[in-house]
Formats: sequence, structure tokens, C-alpha cells
Amino acid sequence: MNVRRRRISGIAVTAAAALGLGTLSACSSDGSVAGKSGNTDKFDVVASFYPMAFLAEQIGGDRVSVTSLTQPGQEPHDLEISAKQRAQLEETDAALFLKGLQPSADEAIAQSGAKTKIDAATLTSLEEHGAEVGGHADEHGHEHAEEEHGHDHGEGSEDPHIWLDPVKYAEVAEGVGKAFEKADPDHAAEYKKNTEALVAKLDGLNTAFATGLKDTKTKTFITTHAAFGYLAERYGLTEEAISGLSPESEPSAARVKELAKTAKADGVSTIFYETLVSDETAQTVARDAGLKTDVLDPVEGITDQSRGDDYFQVMEANLKALRTALGTK
Repeated sequence: MNVRRRRISGIAVTAAAALGLGTLSACSSDGSVAGKSGNTDKFDVVASFYPMAFLAEQIGGDRVSVTSLTQPGQEPHDLEISAKQRAQLEETDAALFLKGLQPSADEAIAQSGAKTKIDAATLTSLEEHGAEVGGHADEHGHEHAEEEHGHDHGEGSEDPHIWLDPVKYAEVAEGVGKAFEKADPDHAAEYKKNTEALVAKLDGLNTAFATGLKDTKTKTFITTHAAFGYLAERYGLTEEAISGLSPESEPSAARVKELAKTAKADGVSTIFYETLVSDETAQTVARDAGLKTDVLDPVEGITDQSRGDDYFQVMEANLKALRTALGTK
């Protein structure tokens, strides 16, 4: 329904099951919500990338038709908006995006005639993060990390990866739910019910992470891409990233040397890489430092290589990987 135009896993799996975590996804089997078109008999939503599309699917249920601007397997930071996608934005009832993550989407949505524009960045608080987040960053100071390693990720150095913190993601979900209720009041009760169910499952995921990461041998983990700052802060960990907030940024030789020292001092066993970008840097650093490698997925898209079919399953896999790497006591 085009309202504008018609005017109307191991331990982690066990913990998740105990807390009632399940699969809410209304996406297809490959996690894709792409390929749908606007002006349907449903509430049409264009989402910028997977975490936004997932929220729209969960909150909208059968009442929504969701199109993702970012295709499964596409690195979200590299998105360039096509003429067809601009046309979809003109036809949609709502556009859901996260300002600062994908500049081309930000611009296209701002210029579009979409009646309802929902910026997830306004629904929770964003923080400035460098290549170090958590205990070490507090000791060294955020300014030092940013000056030394350099970060350019949209406006300033605000970290947009809020969906990797279940608490912040729940805050965004609540805001999206209210926006849907306002934009499509005929189905407000259903959106409200679905939002409450989603928030309850995110609360359960938060509990699983808090419990599962409470007692570990080390609190430091190393990633290729500084996507997990909010998660690290939420659960008392320290993220050390090889690159900055942008996965394409290249680390300096000094940074690589510094990470090797950190790994030895803090008992780090694993370098984490992700599924949508090359693991070459992680493999090189791990080989030089004598460490193992594993996947820590920033859940920016679901593909056949993902360790799960939706946000919850992949986050549960992330929890399992972190517990193993950090040395659960």
C-alpha cells in the first residue's frame, strides 16, 4: 500500500534457547529482502541495508513490503545508488536508513520524495570511536587513537555500528515502530505488538551476551574492522581494530606492530575477520603474531557464508566465537 499516494550454536545456542531467542526473520532463505518494488498493496519500505531491512520486516510483519538498497553480499560502505533505486525511493511509503554509514543512501533519501524518512541514528545515541574502544581506549584517550590511526567515516568520527549492541538496536526498534504506527495508523496495533516482541528478544540477546562474557580470561579482542565498539563497551571488553571504522582503511606498520605487542601482553589468541571483506590483512597479522583467526560478523548482510540465517542467529554465533577466543572460565 503506498500510503502517500492512496492517502490512507553450542553454549551460545543453549543460552539463547533458554532465554527464548528465536528466529523472527521474514526474509527469504538467503536473508535477502531485495527485489521488491514500491506502490504495492502493502506499506512499502525502502531500507538502506540489512540491519534496517531486518527491523522493517520484524516490525511490519505481513503488512510491509521491504526493499533493501544493499544487495546480499554487497559491502554496505561501497553502496552507490542506481537510477532504479532512486525511482523506488520516490514510490515508497517510508525510507529507513542509518545516516553516516552510507553517504550515497543518505543523499538519495534526503533528495527523495518519500513521505516518511526514518534515520536510525536519531533514535539512539552515537559515540565517537577510534581503533581502540574499551579499557585501553580509556587509558590512552580517544583522541590519541584517532590522531594516530586516522578515521573518516561519514560525518566526524561517530560510530554508526549501533545494531551490534542489542540495547541500542532495541532503542532503534522502538523508534521505528512508533514511526510505522504514525505513518500507517490503520495497522498501528500490529506494529506495536511486533515491536514489543522484537524488543523482548533483543533484551534476551543482551542478557545472553552479558552472562556469556562476564567471566573470561582476557577482555581484549582484535578485529580487522572497528565495528564492535558499542558491543565492547556494553560488555566490559576492549576492541583493538587493525583498521578504523571503514573496512577499506589500511593499517600502518606501526599499528600492526602495536597490535602484536597488545596480543602478547593481553593473552589474545585470535584475530577476527568478517565475511564481506577480504581476510588478507587479518591472516597476515595473525601469521606474524602466531595467532589463530576466526569470524566475528558485523551483520551488515546475510550470505551463504554467514553463520546463521538472520540477525539473531549470526549474533549468537558471534557470542560463541567471542567466548572461545576470550577464554570462558
